[in-house]
Amino acid sequence: MEIYETRSEIGKKHNWLLSLVLLLLIIFGVLAVLQGLSLFLVPPLFGIPIEDIIYIFGGNYDHPNARFAFLFIQGIGSGLAFLVGSLVFIKFIDRGSLRWKQQLKNTKFNQSILIIPILLSFITINSLIIYWNSNINFPEFMRAFEIYAQTKEAEMLRLTQYFTDFAHIGEFFVGIIVIGILAGLGEEYLFRGVLQPKLHQYTGNPHVGIWLAAAIFSAIHFQFYGFFPRMLLGALFGYLYLYSGSLIYPIVAHILNNTFTVTMVYFSKIGWVEFNIEENDQLEWHYLIIGLVIFVFSFKAFIDQSHNSPFNGKMANRNNN
Repeated sequence: MEIYETRSEIGKKHNWLLSLVLLLLIIFGVLAVLQGLSLFLVPPLFGIPIEDIIYIFGGNYDHPNARFAFLFIQGIGSGLAFLVGSLVFIKFIDRGSLRWKQQLKNTKFNQSILIIPILLSFITINSLIIYWNSNINFPEFMRAFEIYAQTKEAEMLRLTQYFTDFAHIGEFFVGIIVIGILAGLGEEYLFRGVLQPKLHQYTGNPHVGIWLAAAIFSAIHFQFYGFFPRMLLGALFGYLYLYSGSLIYPIVAHILNNTFTVTMVYFSKIGWVEFNIEENDQLEWHYLIIGLVIFVFSFKAFIDQSHNSPFNGKMANRNNN
């Protein structure tokens, strides 16, 4: 079950549209404020003129602090904004609570250990979806969208390569904080902590709530050629929350997933492993089968560990009429 209580009229089921619109406005408002603040702080903190900041976002600015500045803007203007926006909405609009004492009570050591095989096996399985999604061909009448999606994908890939091309271990650690911790914490607080239980409440179906939240989570990254594997990852995080009643699990899983990718990129650069963030065309079927078996057994064990939860399969939510 997800845990989300609300005592506000806006949080009631019949006010679902108003509630979601206000959530959207607050998130974008906080994003704008924190993004502006981060841009304002870049010149004094990193010695980069305000007029040159635009070049940082293009990934072609040769300044010793350019990557630090980019990560700073991302961390403050994105990951932290999702967390702050969610907290503002919960406290001042929904007057809600995630009941963190109960969340922590539902977090068990044995289940926490299972997050590792669940995540690693899922990454293996998801490589098949990544391959399929990246090779989708559109009919001729959708040619314009295909060109747009390919162009956007190339831009995002180039930008990702730029800000993960860590020059030294200091940039690597900052990358983990921004891409791993802040992004994982902020996105899970918003999409699984707030949006998913509200969609569950409004639709009356936990699975619809999970998949809608996962689809929105993937869509906000504006990358069609990664949409479906990212949506599946979001759904995995959603089910971890649903079956455990603890937001700790999807937060930890999200942080581990992002940190794993960042670490592999850095280790590849210094020659410790072979890893290319661009490659998606090498599928080892025996690894996929092994991954599927491990995932099924580890996720089943995770669910079995949740059976003692008094809220298993339900959502703690007040004023849902």
